[in-house]
Amino acid sequence: MAETLISPGILLRENDLSQITAGPVTAGAALLGPTVTGPVNIPTVVTSYSEYKAVFGASFISGGTNYEYLTSMAALNYFEQGGDSLLVTRVASGSYTAATSSVASSVGLSFATASISLAPFVASQGPITIVTDRGAATFNLSGSSEQIVFNNVTSSINSNSQANVTASFTTPNLVLTSKTIGASSNTYYVVNGLNNTVTQFGSGSSTTSFILESLTAGDIMNNYKVGDTIANGALPSGSSANIRWEVVSSNSGSGQFSLIIRRGDDNNTNTTVLETWNNLSMDPNQPNYVAYVIGDMTETRLTDEFGNSYLQVSGSYANKSRYVRVKEVVLPTANYFDQNGKIQAAYTGSIPTLGFGSTYGAFSGGTGAVWGSYLKAKLNMFEDIPSVESTYDQPIRNIQGVFPGDYTNALNLLQNSDAYDFNIVYAPGLNNQNASATILGITTLAQNRGDCIAVVDMTAYGQLLGTAAAEASSYDSSYAATYFPWLQVRSRETGKMNFVPPSTIIPAIYEYNDKVSAEWFAPAGLNRGNLATVLRPERRLGLTERNFLYNAKINPIAAFAGVGTVVYGQKTLQNKSTSLDRVNVRRLLISLKRYIRNVSETLVFEPNTQVTRNKFLNQVNPYLEYVQQKQGLYAFQVIMDDTNNTPDVIDRNQLVGAIYLQPTRVAEFIQLDFNILPTGASFGG
Repeated sequence: MAETLISPGILLRENDLSQITAGPVTAGAALLGPTVTGPVNIPTVVTSYSEYKAVFGASFISGGTNYEYLTSMAALNYFEQGGDSLLVTRVASGSYTAATSSVASSVGLSFATASISLAPFVASQGPITIVTDRGAATFNLSGSSEQIVFNNVTSSINSNSQANVTASFTTPNLVLTSKTIGASSNTYYVVNGLNNTVTQFGSGSSTTSFILESLTAGDIMNNYKVGDTIANGALPSGSSANIRWEVVSSNSGSGQFSLIIRRGDDNNTNTTVLETWNNLSMDPNQPNYVAYVIGDMTETRLTDEFGNSYLQVSGSYANKSRYVRVKEVVLPTANYFDQNGKIQAAYTGSIPTLGFGSTYGAFSGGTGAVWGSYLKAKLNMFEDIPSVESTYDQPIRNIQGVFPGDYTNALNLLQNSDAYDFNIVYAPGLNNQNASATILGITTLAQNRGDCIAVVDMTAYGQLLGTAAAEASSYDSSYAATYFPWLQVRSRETGKMNFVPPSTIIPAIYEYNDKVSAEWFAPAGLNRGNLATVLRPERRLGLTERNFLYNAKINPIAAFAGVGTVVYGQKTLQNKSTSLDRVNVRRLLISLKRYIRNVSETLVFEPNTQVTRNKFLNQVNPYLEYVQQKQGLYAFQVIMDDTNNTPDVIDRNQLVGAIYLQPTRVAEFIQLDFNILPTGASFGG
């Protein structure tokens, strides 16, 4: 109970206004570009390189050559330099949809069959060919009686695994039954070699329990089609980039089952389990309901009446799987157990059956070619990335299989600073020569948001310094920075050495700089700008070349004997000579604004009184003092009092503050005078 004064006396109270909120929440970088797998145009946070690979893949084969996108190389460098989170948006060319697969229940489950008369084979030899999803198998039928013919052929068929059927005899016919349960076996058939007649299998059926949908969009997820040959459970179209499922336990007594997600290129002898989901239920009233445990959400990009892009979420449960979501539960079993704890018999058939189902746990129906819409065009990677404007109608100018216009949707989504939080944005592969409008869009995105910096490239591989300077001259923004030249690195995924644009590596240097120092330190020089993963720059820059680039607002990357490759500049693309023409000062302001914005958000709708102002001052001042102690500021002053919150300001429902900063400048130019004195001269003191 609060203490109050009723009779005269003294009341001593404490008001703790010293609370300091935690430092700004560290926002990761936003990385845009093509990937092997993953959702298209859906910004997705990953917190490690292993998670990145699980969601977006890494290497791929095109035209018999093993490649890796710059996107995954950038992600690897970012996390290796200490990055905590990365917002990745997969960019693709054309329309993409996800693949699906139906998990069968035991309701209406049956095997496909075919019946063939043996009478024509009693007196004469003749082959029959059985065609299934494992291929074709031919058998010669011979014998002096139906029984002998039966004995010979059933023995041959039942011992042949490729036939994928079992044989039995029902006078006067040979009856063949598929070993694969479900309707897909209805596509099997038998060719009678005596008269070339065809007998189709039929009556195989199954009922879907629930439908899984891949989180990755594109035809790369398709790994089953009718007629595929299945040996040892291996999917002919299975790959390390796609997936399959298997029900490994099913118990109608408990109403539970267990599901595993396997890699698409495994087999029944050597399985690669990616995820395990144990003790699932089809009962939506239970906490282990399959849709709740795995997730059923999906996002669709839409545009509102103001032209802004946004993602509309559908589904009830957040996706916990990295690979699939439950698209639909076809046979839910609400209240599997009745009030007396007894199983409702009508529900037992809804539980998924053991195994892979009729499609071997594979997926199909995904659309969208992973290498872009123009499959006949050369895939331009690394040094082959074009140095001329890239357009859809000239597929030869594709950039890693996509085009600059394909980035538009992603950039529109990232405009929403409330939904997406990051402090660096980059799209390796694009440069001002091949995608000037998109590079401008990236820098404009950073400037409009005001809470991030764009790292962009000006030129393709093999360009002159003058070309780089000419491209950079069209920009004037402290929210963007560019570097030169390209850098040679070794791909961890393919083992190949390739030259990559600087933007592939530089954001990782920013992250390293922040880890060992702070955002307001310069991400350059021998202490924080050493590019340890770089084998060599495209060209060695001398002092004259570095001076030329720096005057053109381009940060040179130099190679020094005995030291290695080093970032040797930290200019932004701002023309005017102010504190903000340096990367460290721009990132200092971004960091401070992020923190102060977070503090200010707690004051919205609070009373406009001195108490509220003090709450702001008691959080902001100590943090700025901390930054000052850490060499980020020479001096600062924060004013939020009656001088800028006059009665008319308060009446307009405004709370006004003024923050004055003197950012620390970096010693980029060190001058040392060596004075030669005559013998016997005094050094003073």
